[in-house]
Amino acid sequence: MYAVVDIETTGSKPDYDRIIEIAIYLHDGEKIVDAYTSLVNPERYIPDFITKLTGITNNMVEDAPKFYEIAKKIVEFTEGHIFVAHNVHFDYSFLKGEFKSLGFNYNRKTLCTVRLSRKLIPGLPSYSLGKLCNSIDIKVKDRHRAKGDAEATAKLLSRLIHLNENQFENDIIDEEIKFATLPPKIQREQVNALPEETGVYYFHDDTGNVIYVGKSRNIKKRIASHFQLFNKTRKSAELKDTIADISYTITGSELVALLLESEEIKHYTPRFNKAQRRSSYNYGIFVRKDSEGYLHLYADKIKASKMPIYFTESASVARLIIEKYQQKYELCQKFCDMYRHSGACFGHRIGECAGACVGEEDFEKYNQRVEKVIALLSQFKKPNFVIVGKGRTLEEHSLVCIENGRYLGFGFVDTETLKNTPAHLAKDFIENRQDNRDTQKIIRQYLEVSHDKVLSYD
Repeated sequence: MYAVVDIETTGSKPDYDRIIEIAIYLHDGEKIVDAYTSLVNPERYIPDFITKLTGITNNMVEDAPKFYEIAKKIVEFTEGHIFVAHNVHFDYSFLKGEFKSLGFNYNRKTLCTVRLSRKLIPGLPSYSLGKLCNSIDIKVKDRHRAKGDAEATAKLLSRLIHLNENQFENDIIDEEIKFATLPPKIQREQVNALPEETGVYYFHDDTGNVIYVGKSRNIKKRIASHFQLFNKTRKSAELKDTIADISYTITGSELVALLLESEEIKHYTPRFNKAQRRSSYNYGIFVRKDSEGYLHLYADKIKASKMPIYFTESASVARLIIEKYQQKYELCQKFCDMYRHSGACFGHRIGECAGACVGEEDFEKYNQRVEKVIALLSQFKKPNFVIVGKGRTLEEHSLVCIENGRYLGFGFVDTETLKNTPAHLAKDFIENRQDNRDTQKIIRQYLEVSHDKVLSYD
């Protein structure tokens, strides 16, 4: 037995909006055998655009039952049945949310008529309920009202069951129930074909735009876990609706996957990725030695000829960091580019500077404290090295190159070539990539836990 459900809501967010109408049609596989419909008092204001779409006003629901008053009826009416809806995760996630607020775990097997229609009636210009029904001659009464849409979905289900029984050897409906967690536009075959290898994966929308980038040591397993969690939040539900295609790049190396993921997020700025969108870090903290041998810390814009000891997104952030360490290690304000007048810095006048700015503190003693700050901020222990990791095949290795403390890029090389290549020439096999604070952080953190081979050179 199928329970064909449609709901109308105050909006599209399951974790915030509420149900204002529900309709359930029981379908025995051939025809509708029972029905239940009700307006629902959402206990909040219905926005004007929802009223324009559905025709349901605040006055109409004022005396309607609240959800908790009809919850038992919904449980009993759908118990033991397959939960069917057009774009099922929307209706199902709203009901789960309503029941969760009552302390009840509502679970049903689900079937999506969008996904099923794509399989059984391929090639249509649109699979929205109205346009789909129009394409196959199903009349829809009271569009955007729960009763009218649920009745149309029940008639569509009858048509799909008939097509499945008469045209296909395998039970596609049974398969769709088993794989109900898949996004409506993604086929099970696409997921089955994904590799169980390390790399970067991309979710695309209908127009091919990248909407999400991720990395994993097992691409297939990670994507499957995405789909299992898709109805947990409003954002994940929206992502599920939008995914139309999946692509991937195998890297073999987890470090290369991390670096490529970071780069691709900055390049595509996908709408469902939040982290690492900043395209570049153009400022940093630099160190220089003056003619007297004192080390100076200063903020400046990054130039190709010289890399900072620490990357920041702005000069002001760099100065704030310098100020923090200046106070902690009692460094000279003048030698931290915080005081630009002649004579002693202000800190010396109030007893917070030992007098390096006027030669009262020996440069070697002063520089010891500066070196502690440099060690804390510096990106790598050695300036020039190559990280050798797993490749995309057994005969291949990945190379990640750092020179003068700067990330140059990554590449791949076969075992025989690697044996005959000095470390300082490894950069000949890489593709140049952008260095920034994220890449430096990724490499530094990876080295702390990795067992990859590191080849240093002068």
